[in-house]
Amino acid sequence: MAAGPFSLEGKAALVTGGAKGIGRAMALALAGAGASVAVLGREEAALQAVVGELQALGRTAVHAVLDVRDTPAIAAAFDHVRAALGGLDILVNNAGMESVRPALEVSEDLWDRILDTNLKGAFFCAQAAAGRMAPGSSIINLCSLTTEIGIPTAVPYGASKSGMAGMTRALAAEWAQRGIRVNGIGPGYFRTALTEAFYADPAWQEDMLRRIPLRRFGRLDELGGAAVFLASDAASYITGQILYVDGGFLASA
Repeated sequence: MAAGPFSLEGKAALVTGGAKGIGRAMALALAGAGASVAVLGREEAALQAVVGELQALGRTAVHAVLDVRDTPAIAAAFDHVRAALGGLDILVNNAGMESVRPALEVSEDLWDRILDTNLKGAFFCAQAAAGRMAPGSSIINLCSLTTEIGIPTAVPYGASKSGMAGMTRALAAEWAQRGIRVNGIGPGYFRTALTEAFYADPAWQEDMLRRIPLRRFGRLDELGGAAVFLASDAASYITGQILYVDGGFLASA
């Protein structure tokens, strides 16, 4: 790839929840822009498959098994990645979980699992990354439409992603002095294992397509450009922002 403000040549990236869905798509996009990439997640075989795809692009790629709820294990995983890739310049905080449930049926255990994965885990991954990053590095947090609007049956998830937005802004303000930019990406409606419960309802799909100005759901590869942009020098004066990739949904809500 030719050098330019969008190039990630010489950069080392780490993607949590990188074995499938949005995480895999972003890992492939970062590698396509020139970065070496580490993918972290809970499933060894799935991680190895993504590493194979990344290496097929001619990039250095490694993986580590990590459940981000296991806070003490985060530091060791990040040290492994930094040693394997020769540094750490980009973190994509993507690991997450959801369980569609009416609010009156949400248990304390479910609340804790979602918040511990989506928000607590993301914070301690960001903390571990920032302590290992040089000035000029970038952290990208995965937010959501639920960061901005209330979605029935997604209360714990929405709470976690609203917290992610607040965390993104606060870390951006605090770590600017370290030369670390912190931004977020808010995906609209992309079909993944995490959101499959919604897409199983044809009536929901029909209603949602009427509310999206582009009249279609997103493709996972359409999230990659946002990640590359925010990770690159092209976004060197952007921090504390959330970029929504939603086909115009929020603009017309």
